[in-house]
Amino acid sequence: MKMEREEYAIVLDYLPYGYPLEKKRTPVAQAMGLSGFTLLHLVPRKGMSLALKEKVYIGEGKRDKVYYILGRLPGENLTETAKINLAEIIASIVEENEKRFIEFFNKADAINTRMHQLELLPGFGRKHTTEILKEREKKPFESFKDIRERLHSLPNPVKAVEKRIFEELTQNERHRLFVR
Repeated sequence: MKMEREEYAIVLDYLPYGYPLEKKRTPVAQAMGLSGFTLLHLVPRKGMSLALKEKVYIGEGKRDKVYYILGRLPGENLTETAKINLAEIIASIVEENEKRFIEFFNKADAINTRMHQLELLPGFGRKHTTEILKEREKKPFESFKDIRERLHSLPNPVKAVEKRIFEELTQNERHRLFVR
């Protein structure tokens, strides 16, 4: 499977004087790609500054604000500002792309004979997974609201997805459901 490249990123934190403990004083931004949730270090063009939560083009060809992508950003290197913005941005992405995440609930598979992808969601255990599987056999889920109405004992699916994406980005998770 070919990895598709990120076209746009959203700025999580902008450090106009670079990282405090590094000798170089080059401006740098911590950002997240919008399609694959890739954490990246971005270097802005000379004279440009980037705003928090700003959407910037990082695809092929001419970039108006970003000079180059310095590389991937390990989740443990996120600044506190970046972590706060990350949580808010994930929440809005989940809300805006509900169909993408409902598709996950409708198509999630077993990882192996002992574990299912649904069990990787925070607060979802074997019992919840069995309930979801039975319910989706009857009829695929249409929205988060539909999941909540059909399965009352379930933890909030929106919050579970948001928390899982945050964990995959900031911790070293063995299995990745949403992050490339």
